[in-house]
Amino acid sequence: MNVITNNKWIGQRTIRPDGVDKVTGRAAFAADTTMPGQIWGKILRSPHPHARIISIDTSKAEALPGVKAVITARDIVDFPIDKSVILGIQDMRWMCRNVMAREKALFPGHPVAAVAATSEAIAAKACELIEVDYEVLPWAIEIDDALKPDAPILHEFNKFEGKPSNIAGRLEVKKGDTVKGFAEAEVVIERTFTTRPVHQGYIEPHACLVSVAADNKTTIWSSSQGQFMVRAMTAYLTGFPQSDIRAIPAEIGGGFGGKTIVYLEPLATLLAKKSGRPVKMVMTREEVMRATGPTSGSKSAVKIGARKDGTIVAAQGTFYLQAGALPGSPIRGAVGCSFSPYDIPNVLSVGYDVLSNRSKVAAYRAPGAPIGAFAVECVMDELAEALKMDPLELRLKNAARQGTKAAHGPVFPRIGYIETLEAAKAHPHYHAPLGKLQGRGVASGFWFNAGGESSAQVNITEDGNVVVTTGHPDIGGSRAAIANVCAELLGIDYRRVSVLIGDTASVGFSNLTGGSRVLFASAMVVTQSAEKVIATLRERAAKIWEIDPEAVKWENGAAHPASPNAGQFEPLTLAELAAKAPQMGGPIGAGVQLNTEGAEGGFGTHICDVEVDVELGIVRVIRYTAVQDVGRAVHPGYVEGQMQGGVAQGIGWALNEEYIYNKDGKVDNPGFLDYRMPVCSDLPMIDTVMVEVPNPKHPQGVKGVGEVPLVPVMAAVANAIHNALGRRFCSLPMSPPKVLAELEAKG
Repeated sequence: MNVITNNKWIGQRTIRPDGVDKVTGRAAFAADTTMPGQIWGKILRSPHPHARIISIDTSKAEALPGVKAVITARDIVDFPIDKSVILGIQDMRWMCRNVMAREKALFPGHPVAAVAATSEAIAAKACELIEVDYEVLPWAIEIDDALKPDAPILHEFNKFEGKPSNIAGRLEVKKGDTVKGFAEAEVVIERTFTTRPVHQGYIEPHACLVSVAADNKTTIWSSSQGQFMVRAMTAYLTGFPQSDIRAIPAEIGGGFGGKTIVYLEPLATLLAKKSGRPVKMVMTREEVMRATGPTSGSKSAVKIGARKDGTIVAAQGTFYLQAGALPGSPIRGAVGCSFSPYDIPNVLSVGYDVLSNRSKVAAYRAPGAPIGAFAVECVMDELAEALKMDPLELRLKNAARQGTKAAHGPVFPRIGYIETLEAAKAHPHYHAPLGKLQGRGVASGFWFNAGGESSAQVNITEDGNVVVTTGHPDIGGSRAAIANVCAELLGIDYRRVSVLIGDTASVGFSNLTGGSRVLFASAMVVTQSAEKVIATLRERAAKIWEIDPEAVKWENGAAHPASPNAGQFEPLTLAELAAKAPQMGGPIGAGVQLNTEGAEGGFGTHICDVEVDVELGIVRVIRYTAVQDVGRAVHPGYVEGQMQGGVAQGIGWALNEEYIYNKDGKVDNPGFLDYRMPVCSDLPMIDTVMVEVPNPKHPQGVKGVGEVPLVPVMAAVANAIHNALGRRFCSLPMSPPKVLAELEAKG
């Protein structure tokens, strides 16, 4: 593919097409959707972290006036344990047990029944009337507790090394011989680290409205990161044919990976079927925090060895990640990404998927990679100190580059990691003076990025404008970027391009919005669709001029004779050709469906300055610069927003955010008042540097940008605190009580 270099709209900060609707309140989210005759669904949740369900009596709830339907696990399709059924990255064996508890309740907040009634109050009262007989069992919340020899086993069927275990899986990547490598090392640093589960923190709780017609034709309105995922999972879990389900994506108020699975849609579908009425379900914030996926907590050990000249010869990482109550922690991200920024001849990286009595984890922005980078990049900082090297110089000396074989398998093509290090080193921030109790840290990070299935349709309207329909929910600016791409290709003003997100009945299959894949994939299918449209426009102009289509070129929004030899004709604009469409062959449009390939991983390097209040133990981030290889910034404003958003989330993860459990095994801070996410006053202005090393396998040079910005942040903050205090914090969050305890312990 030829990468476009001379652009009018690609690379411009055009006005986002969804902006006015969102700031004026006109944008419709899932909770805004209503239907005549709708009723409300509510969920009864387990109060226990671990309990066998002996019986459930719903008779009193069913007898309550206003109650129209009650369901339990008996109504959900059961996927037997002995055979996996994979959809995307999810196993339906675990999904059917996550949306509704079966044999056991596995975490506090686990759904055990659901009710639909004519009002929310009646539905809530009905939930209280459901009688559940529990046999309360011992539980394990933390990794260490779950791995003890006498730990309560969540699933007797789960075996590790031949015995029932809370280890649900192991993943290893290996390169070279680490035993030999460490024998050659002259300086070795080895440390252990822990992180706490943190929630994605999207501002919009999960919500849906589901209508089931008499012939079982089902319509789902919901906010998610993939309407095709919603359709497929709902079909699997209800037994409805996918062809009978239409999933319509609402606007989405944040997801960050947390809306890549379903919680409510299958339950609302079954309640709607049973009641004969449309059912609306909206989670409270407490339900979101108790029962939807945070990312994993972790326990890691990292060891890196180098020669005295700074050449790293061996690296080893062991990462234990919490899956929650059902298998599926993101060990791939921790294991595969942690050492990827570096060209190390001998690497062994191992991950363990650990079950515990917490809600099942979900993806969170480069899932697993920030956990691994926190450990590796902190050790890199200590290694630089031991070698008396500048930390960026150590990274430059060992940086992955074109031709480097990553431990997780691929040989890197042209990548921009070195450019991010050089840009960070040259940035004024890196050389600015620091004050008392201030410190500076750096860290790097990597994320795989992805391609996958995508579909698009480009149609020319009767008045000569353009409507583009894609199949991916827009959570990161894809509509604005696609408008730029399409306007560039057609040679028209971007304001003449409308970009819509199609539902499952109006556009071809498209995979989830996630993994930093959407603009990469959708720009490919939109490009090919636009090229087909341009070919049609050239053919139409050729017919009018009675010349060969090869003698017509398309530029600046109009058909022109390709050369003087083709004849002397006035250009035919897009609007003119659209007006003539009925007489010249009919409507103009084209669609393309692809399983896109050629995505390349992304790299970033961050600089963080902190100031520590030693009286209160408060760490304040006072300056932050994020440098990233962004491929080609199709819409720079959105790219900067992605980078700044990742940094903001990482600062929260580093300094404040954590799930706190009480002695009864329940989340003690299930709301934004006590779960401490950063707000504007907690953050500095976040500077961004976009390094553009275009992806040659993409027509616009696109690389995914949304995941990388979170990966280095926690390590950069930790390294800055170490620089300020001379103290190494290996446990997140580095909150005031921990900082004060460390300062007091060291006098």
